[in-house]
Amino acid sequence: MESIIELKNVSKTYKVGGTEFKVLDNINLTITKGENIAITGRSGSGKSTLMNLICGIDRASSGTITVFGNEISSYSEKQLTAWRGSNAGIVFQFFQLLPTLSIVDNILLPMDFLRRIPQANRRSRAIELLRMTGIESHAKKYPVQLSGGEQQRAAIARALANNPEFIAADEPTGNLDSANSEIVKEIFKNLNKEGKTIVTITHEQVNPGDYDEVICLADGKIINQYAY
Repeated sequence: MESIIELKNVSKTYKVGGTEFKVLDNINLTITKGENIAITGRSGSGKSTLMNLICGIDRASSGTITVFGNEISSYSEKQLTAWRGSNAGIVFQFFQLLPTLSIVDNILLPMDFLRRIPQANRRSRAIELLRMTGIESHAKKYPVQLSGGEQQRAAIARALANNPEFIAADEPTGNLDSANSEIVKEIFKNLNKEGKTIVTITHEQVNPGDYDEVICLADGKIINQYAY
């Protein structure tokens, strides 16, 4: 299987005042193309920091991170931004939709930024993504007019705007009721069936049958790793 994400001896340390806090400690991890991965652990275990490193939002203190053969830990901020826009679809727990833009314009924004999709095709692609996530009828509404579950589906559509190779989702169902959680999980399952690599960060108990691999973090270390 083709390896798309590889972390070797990755650690992350933050300095607060005169004290150092090691959030991740010597992480070694390989994710292959088309896998559906869950990374679990309690709050403070380092899950979100790990996602931020994989997506190039943050930088490791030591070790190397290679994604699609590119060692992103050596990239400049400008290179990271361009790389992230092309390769990583990121779904955040709190949606992070721009409140002054309509839902369809939130989806169009990453396409306009990257310019990978021809301009003439962008709006039709945005509408198709909203149709795929079941909220096409809300295209002209603003985020505040949508429920939490609908906003999360809009956030997933936005993450898919530039057709990224992998999707990283940080607690995507953490603020949703059980019905909307199941809808979001089903969307990710379907994306994985279509060949997308999915990395889901969650503190919730997971059903192992929903994933190819479950990785458990505690105190910044991988303590268990199960393949199914």
